[in-house]
Amino acid sequence: MDANALDTLVRERRSIRGYKKEAVPKELIAEIINVAKGAPSSMNTQPWFFHVVTGEPLERIREGNTAKMLSGANVDREIKMNHGYEGAYRQRQVDIAKQLFAVMGIAREDTEKRQDWVMRGFRQFDAPVSIVMTCEKSMEHDTICHFDLGAAVYGLVLAAWTRGLGSVINGQGIMQSSVVREHAKIPDDQTIMTCIAMGWPDFEFAANDVKSVREDNQNFVTYTGFE
Repeated sequence: MDANALDTLVRERRSIRGYKKEAVPKELIAEIINVAKGAPSSMNTQPWFFHVVTGEPLERIREGNTAKMLSGANVDREIKMNHGYEGAYRQRQVDIAKQLFAVMGIAREDTEKRQDWVMRGFRQFDAPVSIVMTCEKSMEHDTICHFDLGAAVYGLVLAAWTRGLGSVINGQGIMQSSVVREHAKIPDDQTIMTCIAMGWPDFEFAANDVKSVREDNQNFVTYTGFE
């Protein structure tokens, strides 16, 4: 195995928030999922379901999410929300937002552009494909299941990148889960966990140049028992 190739892939992959209108072949998505399903899972449970949405159903999701959010509807997400990030975790969110707003030329006082940026997430970043990740309702509170789905999602975004596709893991896209459930035809016995926007990157879209900064290892790694 070429370790350098893997290192380069992990370093160079980035979240893509602007896409070309070009469709993505179903066969290519299937190939990517075939790689992603090789992710490790607890005792080989493989608790994931991939629901791939494009075309008119995805447009209906965009429209429904947008209408609900602009009307002031309450968040309708099926997985438990956290209490809100604080301290260094919140600061990292703020820092990446500042980077994105800077390259997009969105001033702090420009409420119209700021709102449009937020709405991009609810529109699945206008990507041609959205992949909705679910698990069975019986496992929705199983933290190990959450780890397993996370591993599969990371495999998905890496496999997409090696094939020229970009993606962004998109929690905003499921904040009106009832809309997603209806148009993506999610079975009643499954819980919506997250979604991934995916498509051909538009490298003229300035935000696609942004690469998030990672902390130094010394801030989160400890070694015990080494001489």
